[in-house]
Amino acid sequence: MNKGHLPRLALIAGPTASGKSALALALAERHDGVVINADSAQVYRDLRVLSARPSPEEARAPHRLFGYVDGADSCSAARWAGDARAEVAAAHAAGKLPILVGGTGLYLRTLLDGIAPVPEIDPAVRAAVRALPVAEAHAALRNEDPAAAARLAPADTTRVARALEVVRSTGRTLAAWQAAREGGIGGAVHLAAAILLPPRDWLFERCDRRLAAMFREGAVGEVAALLARRDVAEDAPVRRAIGVPEIAAMLAGTITDEEALARARLATRQYAKRQFTWFRNQPPSEWVRTSATESCDQMPAIESLLLEKG
Repeated sequence: MNKGHLPRLALIAGPTASGKSALALALAERHDGVVINADSAQVYRDLRVLSARPSPEEARAPHRLFGYVDGADSCSAARWAGDARAEVAAAHAAGKLPILVGGTGLYLRTLLDGIAPVPEIDPAVRAAVRALPVAEAHAALRNEDPAAAARLAPADTTRVARALEVVRSTGRTLAAWQAAREGGIGGAVHLAAAILLPPRDWLFERCDRRLAAMFREGAVGEVAALLARRDVAEDAPVRRAIGVPEIAAMLAGTITDEEALARARLATRQYAKRQFTWFRNQPPSEWVRTSATESCDQMPAIESLLLEKG
């Protein structure tokens, strides 16, 4: 199909604090756009400050899927992708440009490429696998799914357990299920994608500065309110967001304010590094990559891609 006849979809991605939101907002204001969140922390209603969610004053264009999930609930990639498909379709139906913005690669991949139709895992299998020490789980995986064992780091507890539970519960490897992905919208849209990859020193300094501001401007009270909720389980995803465990320890008196900020800064830098590596290597080569520190410098390139005719 001629891509010039497909509905347009813009995507602005990159590590935390890289300036994605500013570019997405500028693009939305110039092209009658709707900004759609693709960040796994910004979906949660409880973490406006700590997730750097746009304030009402900053959201001068329509914003969707920001703060729309209660902290007592879990937002999986599959759930978000279904919600995002609906928002993209609604924007197109209204004659607006949908603009995805965020740094959660799994969310974007699930929306564009689809999701592997893995059946529900047998609870007994899951419990048995999750009870194994990671070294034993990886050794078992070498026998039951050698390709996955070769691909995964022996200490990667979550991914090793996932691969092992899938092959044991379904009789097929996770890779086989992933080859049968379904529901992706990538082939039904004309995608203009930009990845912001600024110099790491600049990015880390920006992360540090922004996190200090969060601690001053409401993140501590936000976490205190979250911890006070009896309906939010201790292992809920929202309680694992960067900054929440560190502030929780500070509020419990086990570490100082300075230690909490230092630990949160370290966790943020480590997360930004993982995002940087993923966005540099995983997305298709035709996605525009830029090291510019002024994100709006990429506006002409994005507009060119949006207007391009196949």
